[in-house]
Amino acid sequence: MDVMGDKATLFETGRFVQPSEPGDAGEVAEEAVEEVRRRLAAEAGDVEAMSVLGAMLLRRGDLDGAEPQLRAATAAGDRAAANNLGVLLHQRGYADEAAGWWRIAAVAGSAAAAHALGRHHRERGDEPAAEYWLRQSAEQGHALGAYALADLLEHRGDPGAEAWMRTAAEHGHREAAYRLARAIDRRAALEGEEGADNGVELLAEAEQFYRQAAARGHRRAALHLGAILEKRGELKEAGRWYLTSAKDGEARAACALGFLLRDAGDTESAAVWWLRAAQDGDGNAANALGALHAERGETQTAERWYRAAMDAGDDNGAYNLGLLCAEQGRTGQAEQWYRRAAYAGHREAANALAILLLQGGDTTGAEPWFSKAAEAGSVDAAFNLGILYAGRGTEEDEGSALRWYERAAAAGHTEAALQVGIARLRDGDEQAAERHLRCAAGGGSAEAAYRLATVLDARRPPEPAHELGEPAHERTECEEWYERAASQGHRRAQVRVGMLAAARGDVVEAARWYREAAEAGSRNGAFNLGLLLAREGSEPEAAVWWTRAADAGHGRAALRLALVYARRGELAEGQRWADRAVTLGPAEVSERAERLRDALRQELTA
Repeated sequence: MDVMGDKATLFETGRFVQPSEPGDAGEVAEEAVEEVRRRLAAEAGDVEAMSVLGAMLLRRGDLDGAEPQLRAATAAGDRAAANNLGVLLHQRGYADEAAGWWRIAAVAGSAAAAHALGRHHRERGDEPAAEYWLRQSAEQGHALGAYALADLLEHRGDPGAEAWMRTAAEHGHREAAYRLARAIDRRAALEGEEGADNGVELLAEAEQFYRQAAARGHRRAALHLGAILEKRGELKEAGRWYLTSAKDGEARAACALGFLLRDAGDTESAAVWWLRAAQDGDGNAANALGALHAERGETQTAERWYRAAMDAGDDNGAYNLGLLCAEQGRTGQAEQWYRRAAYAGHREAANALAILLLQGGDTTGAEPWFSKAAEAGSVDAAFNLGILYAGRGTEEDEGSALRWYERAAAAGHTEAALQVGIARLRDGDEQAAERHLRCAAGGGSAEAAYRLATVLDARRPPEPAHELGEPAHERTECEEWYERAASQGHRRAQVRVGMLAAARGDVVEAARWYREAAEAGSRNGAFNLGLLLAREGSEPEAAVWWTRAADAGHGRAALRLALVYARRGELAEGQRWADRAVTLGPAEVSERAERLRDALRQELTA
């Protein structure tokens, strides 16, 4: 059995709380003087001196010198000597004889001996005896006894374990403080999932015990404390604890410190810590190094680190290798790595594999991988399954598509929420449609913002026509959504915002939005801009935009051009555009264009 506890509790005397440093000549000399004094007193028959001298020699490793002193003191009834004699015999390999002396000392009231005896019985599988002696030790306030008792009870699933773990932690046992913090942390997470109100209090208590353990040098406690602080936004203190843990050899802390430095813009320092963590077998750090080298275009080095991550048991390594191969056009190898990660349960790899198969035309092979990824919680896979089913066109498949869209939307997928909103609009459920469109628009979907605006716009009562120069009115919610979509580059929204501005008499604003839409390829934007310019007396420029609109298939723009050229006397060009307008429609435009074309033809043949 290893030496249990610090020197003070092991030898049951405060004289050995601060062991001598070999390099401190003064303390070594003082200890030598003390040893001589104790030896003389022991030779004179002083029992306490025998006990303390035996403890000193035991601490030094001089078992042969310590044993006679401890036996003599034990024979005289010194319980500390009996405990230390048990330690000595245990170190010599005489476990049963050691247990006998520990029993004598424990019965005499030695908490350290009771702890040692409890450990002895547990190692031999005698848990009832182990519990009895460990409880004796713990109830006397022995931190190691309380911790060992808690460990035994926890192993059995006894609810009383946490109370003894807390006792040990409060007496300064760092491993107990760490394990107590972990237990409280897990309970806080569980109660948080269930919506309990005391989650914050539990997290604060967990943090307190993490701090206690970390302050005593527990590297994993320092790692968890750093994670709590990072989540709370206290990055500077989080970094200090990560650094403390990493310097003590915790690879996960070195990796976390690397991410913290990267986010602060110090990529070079981040790489140093990732390298240290990766060399210690941290797969996450190896992946981070791979990604860093991939960004720099150093694909061979990136691949090497991704393989190292995979060798460390991190499935992200295989997934990232798949991404790397796919980017390089090595589709076969990409599929191989995606499959490896997907078979290991990597849901995003399963989704990527399905996309790869789908791109290769293997719809049958893609579907089960989409399903597997979606069932494992991949939001993108759920959305992709929706697209897959929707593309089949049957009523049953459309129902399946909607279910997957709804599942993805519930998890916050913006485009899925848009598709649900569109489906609900199609079904006439405007209230549900609005709810989903708001979610999608809030998530940044320009199309959702536009469609939400059209829903709100349809509810507005009609307004009287505005004259140019009339004061602007207060914007409605639908206008705000139109503008949000327009600012994101949505062409129809840009045209609509332009129309609303024109209706208010704001010609400059209207022209700006029409022009932006037209330059992005909107034929309606080009046509409306032409109308605005013509109204302002700039017909030549208007004709340029109408030409662009007509070339894109806008019938009214073609009709306008026919009228422009007719007025200019360019009858052949006017007839050409009239023919174009007849073809493009719609019906009312075709009818007018046909009459104009016939009139121009008569003029040309007259």
